[in-house]
Amino acid sequence: MTDLARARAFYEALGWRGQEVEETVFFQAGCIGISLWDRGKLARDCGLEPTPVAGFEGIVLAHNVRSDAEVDAVLAAAGESGGTVTKAGVRSPLGFYTGAFTDPDGHAWEVAHNPSFPLAEDGSVTIPDFSDM
Repeated sequence: MTDLARARAFYEALGWRGQEVEETVFFQAGCIGISLWDRGKLARDCGLEPTPVAGFEGIVLAHNVRSDAEVDAVLAAAGESGGTVTKAGVRSPLGFYTGAFTDPDGHAWEVAHNPSFPLAEDGSVTIPDFSDM
């Protein structure tokens, strides 16, 4: 993340509520936490040298929602608040509804409604048992 205020505003436009502590913004996302922190500081904290972003980094974060309409709403909010919608909502060959966007720092996100992945009241997802497929 290169601009903490811009990144926080972007995710808050998607409906998340962040708390800032010592130049880090923390979001509760279901049963996990997501934090926004300066890219260079994060690299150094992991024992790495910061490098410029060169495009897709091979990681996509997923945001599961409760309906197809919510997929479209999240994609619209992402586009309206500085992100780039890279794939409009479509029905996948597996039957779920999905779309994708990148945030202002280029991080890729999939937004999906998959009735086979139930969501708890707090938003946490349950991955089904695929052993009988």
